[in-house]
Amino acid sequence: MKPLASIGRPVLAALAAVGRMAIFAGETVSHLARPPWYPREFLIQMLHIGYFSLPVVGLTTIFTGGALALQIYAGGARFSAEAVVPQIVAIGMVRELGPVLVGLMIAARVTSSIAAEIATMKVTEQIDALVTLSTNPMKYLTLPRVLAATLVMPVLVGVGDVIGIMGGYIGGVERLGFNAATYLRNTVDFLEALDIVSSLT
Repeated sequence: MKPLASIGRPVLAALAAVGRMAIFAGETVSHLARPPWYPREFLIQMLHIGYFSLPVVGLTTIFTGGALALQIYAGGARFSAEAVVPQIVAIGMVRELGPVLVGLMIAARVTSSIAAEIATMKVTEQIDALVTLSTNPMKYLTLPRVLAATLVMPVLVGVGDVIGIMGGYIGGVERLGFNAATYLRNTVDFLEALDIVSSLT
């Protein structure tokens, strides 16, 4: 029985964690339809999560796009396929690297900040004070952050995609000698609406 118990305990713990997350998500979403709402807190979180994340998103994606162009060129040169650099940079950034990198940067920067902020509020009994003032902490603290992140993430991904493609453009034109107009035309012609939709969703 001990081997079975050693397998069952982590499985049950994982299922319990999934259940807690589902309950948390359901409770958060349920507050969308019930007043009061806190638009000022929502706008502050949009500024914090979206606008203040632009520098780290921009730096990460522009260097990734440039490095991707250089590596694709180095690999393509072995098969006389250097011309595919614009197309692969565009599809790679839009379909995969852009959303992944933006998600990682937001997870590293924003979620750690939110966790530290709420933990500090818990320790200093600010959350208890909200309850005392008849303010629901889920509605005041959680909902604005979740809603702001949900609305801002597609915008950040779109910005990251564009900046990443610009990084590939700079690397391709300035370092690898591509014609600027040809590079842009190949990028635009290769991308499809489905690629952009899949990136933003």
